[in-house]
Amino acid sequence: MRILVTGGCGFIGSFVVDHYVREGHTVSIVDNLSSGRMENKNEKAKLYVKDIRDPDLEEVFREERPQVVNHHAAQISVPLSVEDPLTDLEVNAGGTLRLLELSLKYGVKRFVFASTGGAIYGEVDGPADESVSPRPLSPYAISKLAAERYIEFFHHHYGLAYTILRYSNVYGPRQIPHGEAGVVAIFLESLIKGERPTLYHFEEEPRGMVRDYVFVEDVARANLLALKEEGSSVLNIGTGKGTHTLELYGVILEALRSRGLAIEGQLDEPNRAKARPGDIRKSILSVEKAKRAGWKPLFDLKAGIERTVNFYLSEDKVSRHRHLSPLT
Repeated sequence: MRILVTGGCGFIGSFVVDHYVREGHTVSIVDNLSSGRMENKNEKAKLYVKDIRDPDLEEVFREERPQVVNHHAAQISVPLSVEDPLTDLEVNAGGTLRLLELSLKYGVKRFVFASTGGAIYGEVDGPADESVSPRPLSPYAISKLAAERYIEFFHHHYGLAYTILRYSNVYGPRQIPHGEAGVVAIFLESLIKGERPTLYHFEEEPRGMVRDYVFVEDVARANLLALKEEGSSVLNIGTGKGTHTLELYGVILEALRSRGLAIEGQLDEPNRAKARPGDIRKSILSVEKAKRAGWKPLFDLKAGIERTVNFYLSEDKVSRHRHLSPLT
């Protein structure tokens, strides 16, 4: 199958590309490399260094004739969306609309969209399933929901099949310390440097936000499932379990120390700061619908963090932080 992956050199998108290539698909990538990295590119995939808003994006469709478009390119930062909502809208909603128009013109059979569960549902007491009415509380969430609505329009009016994957907070190797769900990368990079990171929280809950952390390998497998769908659907992709930020911090500390890094005692507690505009207190996704479709998360938080730590403590990473010495 010919698949075009936007954002295919980015954190999640590159894992999706790897899984598609491994399954024998022919994969092309569109990535402007603003947050994606060349070292993430799969050697068997063809890369077009373009922005999804570029006027000449059509050349990629004309050349590659994709049967599936997997859309991961996005503006991913909630704080940035608050500061610059117009750019956020142009990239996340406008860019998606452009891809939909080209998909229709060039006969794409399925449109797979990486959306956000936590941000779209807003504040929900328990695990949110796909029937929960969206209550976006940030421009980022609003633009993602608008993109979903455009996708549904193209399905109902033109018959373009789709799979919308609403991710919880994704973490794992290759993640950069920025964006909506980059707290694991932020904590790791700070601790490896011997610096104390910041935990954002609401006044009534010093342990921080509650989030559903899902490992990137599990997310990539969900994108394989999307290729096998016959109809169109919206699926939550998460774990169904909530973790306070402070608890996450403890799991990361334990994983680093278990690998022999001398993390100083003063780093046992992070710095504290008030929640930022657009932050929500609690976000957990119900994944029962995805399980019925044949997908389930295979990594618990500890196992996923251990794999992520191994990536960050690879020799090339550690060489940048020589002031941290192994425990003896």
